[in-house]
Amino acid sequence: MATQELLLDPTGMEDGAQNSTLSPRPVSLRGLTIGLLDNTKPNATMLLNEIARELQDHHEAGESRLYTKDYFGTPLSQELLEQIAGECDVVITAVGDCGSCSAATVADGILLERAGVPTVSITSDSFLMSGAAMAAVQGFPGFDFYAVKHPMASLTADEVRERALTALPDVLRILGVEG
Repeated sequence: MATQELLLDPTGMEDGAQNSTLSPRPVSLRGLTIGLLDNTKPNATMLLNEIARELQDHHEAGESRLYTKDYFGTPLSQELLEQIAGECDVVITAVGDCGSCSAATVADGILLERAGVPTVSITSDSFLMSGAAMAAVQGFPGFDFYAVKHPMASLTADEVRERALTALPDVLRILGVEG
């Protein structure tokens, strides 16, 4: 006789978490605290810091706070989620440059949105489908995220800055702020 086994959902999504409503968007970034969620992949910190610097220099954003995940391939912990949601007005999370980390980066953005924090998730274009699949699994198939040109890990500082500048208009668009 065949037995049934309980399957665990690897996405971290609880039953009934089908909320696909975005957090209220800010009118401007003036004075807002920017959370930067680094997933530990090479050049993620540099990309996030470059974007934050641009938002501060040209869009009057306030301070930025860098947070680092324990592991790139899973969504952020509940403890870190609560800390970020309590300390930041908007969040940028990056960089998904492989299948599992792209999916986790999108999951992080959705979890933060559901916690009330407008968030931009950044993956690389080679793993766009991974991110889109995670958004669908999370019950948020229309979740908008940005994909930088792949690869990211092997870039020089100047190349990372170029990717950050290229991403900026979409970061602003996703946050709902005029550029």
